[in-house]
Amino acid sequence: MSVPGATLPDVNEPSAKADLLRYLQSAREALLWKLEGLSEYDARRPLTPTGTNLLGLVKHLAGVEFGYFGDAFARPYFVAEPMPAHYRADGEPNSDMWATADESREEIVGLYRRAWAHSDATVEALPLDAVGHVPWWPEDRRAVTLHRVAIHVITDTQRHAGHADIVRELVDGSAGLLKGNDNMPFDDRASWEAHHRRVERAAREADTR
Repeated sequence: MSVPGATLPDVNEPSAKADLLRYLQSAREALLWKLEGLSEYDARRPLTPTGTNLLGLVKHLAGVEFGYFGDAFARPYFVAEPMPAHYRADGEPNSDMWATADESREEIVGLYRRAWAHSDATVEALPLDAVGHVPWWPEDRRAVTLHRVAIHVITDTQRHAGHADIVRELVDGSAGLLKGNDNMPFDDRASWEAHHRRVERAAREADTR
């Protein structure tokens, strides 16, 4: 059960909450953008030896948000509807990191968007110094503030958004930060090929020294 904790010093809570949610939402949208325009196969296919794939990242992060902003603060989401098997503690290992053929993209993206709404409601309802409990963390670290959990989830989401950047580039060469703001220095293939050659040349020269 969540109980008030020590007040964080010098924190303007409304502004702090807005900042946290803004950075979290930016990462969420960046991740979903990487799915746009892809076939079912390309959205799901593993591009690393450990099976990293785009739709699996979305599925995983939905569970992350339900766990940290829901269960950890006694606000479980899966009450009105059953918890998917891949989010249960007794589920198959790593089952939240990939999508079965029977799981639609719309279903997984919809679940992630519902996780957003549930998480945002938790942030809006509780003070940033509210204390929750993360049972899957080491015992001496399980008591956490909402502020710390928000930073943890933002960091995790940004990390996986970075994974998605690389996976999408491996799929079809698409790259960029956000829809409408790719934040890329070049916009033509010739420039990127020249850049790639420069980086490759520097790497080989360093290796021969």
